[in-house]
Amino acid sequence: MTLSLVRCDLIRRQNLINGKWTDASTGGRYAVSNPATGAVLAEVPDSGPADARAAADAAYRALPAWRENLPRERAALLKRWHALILANADDLAKLISLEQGKPLAEGRGEVAYGASYVDWFAGEATRVYGDLIPQQQPGKRMSAIKEPIGVVAAITPWNFPLAMIVRKIAPALAVGCTVVAKPAEDTPLTALALAALAVDAGVPPGVLNVITASRSLGIDAVAQWLADDRVRKITFTGSTAVGMHLARESADTLKKLSLELGGNAPFIVFDDADLDAAVAGLMAAKFRNGGQTCVCPNRVYVQAGIYDRFAAELAERAGALKVGPATDPVAQIGPMINARAIEKITRHVEDALHHGAQVLTGGKPLRQLGAHYFAPTVLVHASEQMLLNREETFGPVIALFRFETEEHVVRQANDTPFGLAAYFYTQDMRRAERVARRLEAGVVGVNEGAVSSEAAPFGGVKASGYGREGSKYGLDDFLSIKYVCQGGLD
Repeated sequence: MTLSLVRCDLIRRQNLINGKWTDASTGGRYAVSNPATGAVLAEVPDSGPADARAAADAAYRALPAWRENLPRERAALLKRWHALILANADDLAKLISLEQGKPLAEGRGEVAYGASYVDWFAGEATRVYGDLIPQQQPGKRMSAIKEPIGVVAAITPWNFPLAMIVRKIAPALAVGCTVVAKPAEDTPLTALALAALAVDAGVPPGVLNVITASRSLGIDAVAQWLADDRVRKITFTGSTAVGMHLARESADTLKKLSLELGGNAPFIVFDDADLDAAVAGLMAAKFRNGGQTCVCPNRVYVQAGIYDRFAAELAERAGALKVGPATDPVAQIGPMINARAIEKITRHVEDALHHGAQVLTGGKPLRQLGAHYFAPTVLVHASEQMLLNREETFGPVIALFRFETEEHVVRQANDTPFGLAAYFYTQDMRRAERVARRLEAGVVGVNEGAVSSEAAPFGGVKASGYGREGSKYGLDDFLSIKYVCQGGLD
């Protein structure tokens, strides 16, 4: 199977600034490679502070006119963008698979998932309501109205190169903000293709600007936005360390931030759970995107009464997963994103074995397939001393912890600085209500491993960040509230 695109013009090799495709001001470029083969896919601009400033200039100039557009006009543009994304879904899926590595079926799923956010926020654009406050004094009318916050800077990760950027751009445009965006250095081509489709949909010059940059120059480019008081909001998905840096460096301009950061998700299976459903739910939640998602289960707690049966069934199913490049039509897990990812996964597995874990299946890189492949892995006898208990592995590794009581496992699940997602399986509905309330996470799946939806608020607590994406609540992070008091009415 080949991954050639029908619309080769979707592979863009320039920044989009003020409606024009431009090179970096220095002329610098860097290579984007296929993680499955190491082959160079394209070279894109290696942008720096001057390019970031030019993008912010364009967004700031475009803001007054864009925010004055009627909501239904902004909604209509998002609808056109949504239609173009769906019309080019196969090409976008191939582009995702080429630069990120995930199997083509998952690439197609990501396109559909990301497009759902554009469609959702197109509808929400016309439903940004304020409030008329009950009269407190004679002759005074008080109201609260919601207004676009201004220029938004969106900084996105590599693991979902389409979904993560559209669920930031779509609500921003829906409410009347303009956007400057920098996709991850490993996966910029999908973002540039989306920008090209937005131009085709009629987005005005300056309303959406996208620059690309390598890891080293990208830090300086983003620093330009952090220091620019015209950029009123940062929306970021990535590591907690980088999120903290963004919060510190933007403090001088008091920007509003939405930070969707790292996770260390627990997955709890109680003795009374439907074992088959729990195994299926864990397989879906953990091995999607090869385990490279922020909501992947990272610590799997299984109650003692079913531990051995659960481990055996899980190992059998995980060991049967097909690993290969996206060009293999039966591949279920693709390559990891780069050599750093393989190094971390290997280090976590070796540390677990050193502390007493045992491998039921997998446990090593698949060098015969290429440099960036790792076997789906199930480890038993996991303990709190292991690195994978404290750090996100971000790969296809499941470590099983044994527990005895509900009280103990809830304490273990919450014993982490992070709080993005949590999952548990039980057929006791009183326990379901009780544990869901006690888990310290922004997203909880009860007897369900697939929790994301455009209609639901997504985000974390504690060191997993703040702010929400998706749903009606996802608009609030792009709005400010103005109180209007009108007197002399009697």
